[in-house]
Amino acid sequence: MKGTANFPAVQIRSNNPPVISRRQPVAREGTAFQSAQTWVNPCVSKPVLVSWINHSVLNSVRFRAVTSLHSSGQAKTYNRVKLGISITSSVLTFLLMVVLVLSGASTALAEWSTSIAPQRYISLLLFVVVLGLAHSAIALPLSFFSGYIVEHRYGLSNQSTARWAWEHGKGMMVGAPLALCMVMVLYLCLEGYGPWWWLPVGTTVTLLSVVLARLAPTLILPLFYRFRPVDNGPLKERIHRLCRDAGLHIEGIFTFDLSKNTRKANAAFTGIGKSRRIILGDTLMQEFSEDEIETVFAHELGHYYYHHVRTGILLGIVSTFAGLYIAARLYSWSMEILGFSSLTDLGILPLLGVWLSLFALLTSPLGNALSRRHERQADSYAVSATGNPGAFASALRKLAEKNLADPEPHPVIEFLFYSHPSISQRLTLVEATTRG
Repeated sequence: MKGTANFPAVQIRSNNPPVISRRQPVAREGTAFQSAQTWVNPCVSKPVLVSWINHSVLNSVRFRAVTSLHSSGQAKTYNRVKLGISITSSVLTFLLMVVLVLSGASTALAEWSTSIAPQRYISLLLFVVVLGLAHSAIALPLSFFSGYIVEHRYGLSNQSTARWAWEHGKGMMVGAPLALCMVMVLYLCLEGYGPWWWLPVGTTVTLLSVVLARLAPTLILPLFYRFRPVDNGPLKERIHRLCRDAGLHIEGIFTFDLSKNTRKANAAFTGIGKSRRIILGDTLMQEFSEDEIETVFAHELGHYYYHHVRTGILLGIVSTFAGLYIAARLYSWSMEILGFSSLTDLGILPLLGVWLSLFALLTSPLGNALSRRHERQADSYAVSATGNPGAFASALRKLAEKNLADPEPHPVIEFLFYSHPSISQRLTLVEATTRG
């Protein structure tokens, strides 16, 4: 139930609008920037640079799902399929970048781009767009299969084909310009700072994350959902009481039309500073009791109480600069090995994505381990703050059933890909907290 600041090597996603955090043990609704990956992945690592852009929204828009006890065989199959698609997409993207560089195709494309548009940044833009289109041929069918066909097959989606396409298109329109701007900034820093390019790029990414986190609730999310103030007086008072007890000030409590896309249920904090607010999915409001909603919210509040968001942001900044620094060193080394003469040679840019992807692959399990620890702390807080372990356990089971997740994943899979403990572990913890 909390986003952490590591770079996910593989993400299990469906293709709904941007309300779900970037890493979960079950399939997640996609981000506003997921579609932009189609355009920039071949040059800039999918799991790193795009997750930097996502970081601002996804650390502020932290929707949570849990694993499932209901229909465990179906849940295991569902999660196995989603994970398989995600791994396939990541592997194909990685191979695309490697093959482009080693085969000389990226060099040929760079020469063609320069011949069409001699102005350096126009040729860069053309280069990125063409690679993005090539990547789309791989990513879009997999995205549709995962986010539409699989979700419908398991009864989790309310989207028509037209709505899926529209939401995907909106995500592209929001994310692609931001992602392309980041590519331009990257190239500008490669030109202006040489081997020190990673330092201004990291600074830019950090500042952009703060800006997007501030703007997400008021500018980005309303593009995808309709929000209205919660008119349930008793529930509002319960939430405000929990916030007062934790020393948290919020600007408002809103509900939104999550059901137009999915049958899943979620709730979250979103925003930072004066834009901070609470948003509750209409499916949660309709199908959960006030006691259950209160405990779900208390879990989210536990992340604030234990400063998990602050920790995640700080670790995200450290990971950003560390990843960029390591990638910069490997990028310079591989440039010489492959016979490229300049850091700004368009033909070698996809290789930067390779190194960033490998960094993400190696660091993601560490971030997941920290996230699981944070989730356990937030679960304990939910029980102690509400004094209602029964309602919290009931909420976990309901969320598990609606989100159709694996109740007991293989330990290796959980270690590598899961940001949350399994539902069986979480329920055991609730029982232990109650006895304690």
